[in-house]
Amino acid sequence: MSNPTPRQRLRVRLESTPIIVAPGIYDAYGARFVEQAGLEAVYMTGNGVSASLLGRPDVGLIDLTLITNHAHRVASCVDIPLICDADTGYGNAVNVRRTVEEFESAGVAAIHLEDQVSPKRCGHLPGARPVIELAEAVGKIDAAIAARRDPDFIIIARTDAASGHGLDEAIRRGKAYRKAGADVVFVELKTSPTVLEDMKRITSEIDAPCLVNIDGGGKLGGLTVPAIEELGFRIAIFPGLERYAAGFAIREAMVALKRDGNTRAVRDRMLTMQEYNDALKLAEVEDWEERYLK
Repeated sequence: MSNPTPRQRLRVRLESTPIIVAPGIYDAYGARFVEQAGLEAVYMTGNGVSASLLGRPDVGLIDLTLITNHAHRVASCVDIPLICDADTGYGNAVNVRRTVEEFESAGVAAIHLEDQVSPKRCGHLPGARPVIELAEAVGKIDAAIAARRDPDFIIIARTDAASGHGLDEAIRRGKAYRKAGADVVFVELKTSPTVLEDMKRITSEIDAPCLVNIDGGGKLGGLTVPAIEELGFRIAIFPGLERYAAGFAIREAMVALKRDGNTRAVRDRMLTMQEYNDALKLAEVEDWEERYLK
C-alpha cells in the first residue's frame, strides 16, 4: 500500500501485532507529544475535552459540533491515526448518521459509540451507568456502519452494561454489536477483584478485536502493555495519562509561584522555550518562510 492514510494504517494494524497503544489527549498540543514520542495512535477523550474546553466533568455537556471541530484541529496536526470518543452518538440512530459524517469529515480514523442512556457519564465516575435497550443500541451500530463513506473509517462499539447488569450482559451486547458490523468491541470494565479474569473472558468470548481502557490504579492500571496484549486485546487506550500529568505539573508550578514568588523550584520539570518550539515544529514554519516569503 503506497502512502496509506492514517485510517488505512490503523485498519491494517488491527490485524497484526503488536498491540496498538493510544495515549489520551485533549488538544492538538498534547497530540504532538504523543506522535513525537514515537507512539502510533492517539486517543481524544471526551472527559479530557470537557475538562479542557468547559472546565466541567464528563456528564454529557460536550455536543457534536464542539467535539468534531476540536477533533479536526487535532487530526490535522499529526500524521498518526486519531481515535475519538463519540459518546452515545449524540442522540438516536438519526443523530448517529450525522455523527459519523462529521467525524469522518474531521479526519478522524476511528470513533467509539456507547450504549449509555443520555445524558451519559464517564465510565470512571462513581455509580452504575444505565444503558439503552439492546435493540436500540444495535440499531445505532447498524446506522453508524451504513453512514460511513470511507470503508477504512473504524467503528468501535462500546458497552457500559457491566457496571449495572454484569459482565455476562456486557459480553452478550459486545457479540451483538460485532454481528451488527462493529470493527472493534470495547467493554467498559468495572473495578473488581476479578478484573483480570473478566478481561480474559471478554477477548476469548467476543470474536472481534477488543479495546481496553487503562485509566487509574488498581490491578488494571498496574498492567504493562505486554501483559495487556497477552490478555488478548488489540488496542489499549490510556485516556487520563496526559490530563493527569499536565494537571499535576500545572498545580505544582502554581504552588511554587505563590509560595516563592518565582518558578525556580520547578524549572527542571518544565519545558525550555526551545523544547516548546520543537514540540510545535517551529523549524518547519521557519523553513517554509525561507523558501516562500520573497
